Amino acid sequence: MIQVQSLSKTYNNGITVLNVPHLEIPKGQSLGLVGNNGAGKTTFFSLLLDLIQPTTGTVVNDKIQVNTSEAWKPFTAAFIDESFLIGYLTAEEYFYFIGDLRNQNKADVDALLLKHNDFFNGEILNSKKYLRDLSKGNMKKVGIIATLIGNPKVIILDEPFANLDPTTVSRLKKIIKDLADNPEVTVLVSSHDLQHTVEVCNRIVALNNGEIVKDIITSDETLKELEAYFAI
Repeated sequence: MIQVQSLSKTYNNGITVLNVPHLEIPKGQSLGLVGNNGAGKTTFFSLLLDLIQPTTGTVVNDKIQVNTSEAWKPFTAAFIDESFLIGYLTAEEYFYFIGDLRNQNKADVDALLLKHNDFFNGEILNSKKYLRDLSKGNMKKVGIIATLIGNPKVIILDEPFANLDPTTVSRLKKIIKDLADNPEVTVLVSSHDLQHTVEVCNRIVALNNGEIVKDIITSDETLKELEAYFAI
């Protein structure tokens, strides 16, 4: 589904923040990207989404090179941070806006929102609050559910567990696991939380200083292996 070749990002100060010679993510895989601050996780996702230009290399999403065509966008959804939201809209207005972009009518969007009503915990819908006035956790809830509108085939979530309470984290893990069980959906999740990521992803890639240091198919020993690596 996603092929990365000779991908690097170097800034004007000469510092290389990402260097991935080769990575393939098959259709239907749930991949967790882990690493410390500055490891290159957000840079990697930003390159996958054509938010920044690579210094070298290519990202191909379902045979489409992302920085030369926009044909990958209709089947790809992402939430990186609150900059993806539109602050002067209410949650409902934002969901319907995304629905319009993804050819979903109001009834389709409402059905999705009803399905995930517990995830909102009564704090978002019908509150009449603008998105800019929500807490960071509630902004994140909106952004995550918005990625599900239109049944995208590739879903990218950057630090989805941050700023969420334990109940919401538990509900989010179920959402991600359900997505991962769909062989047609490819899910990419980055997180500082090793345990959460191992629980929801069937493959883990660890980054350090912009380079892949581990690429593991998730097993009962994966969490211990990662904890031992990052404890050094």
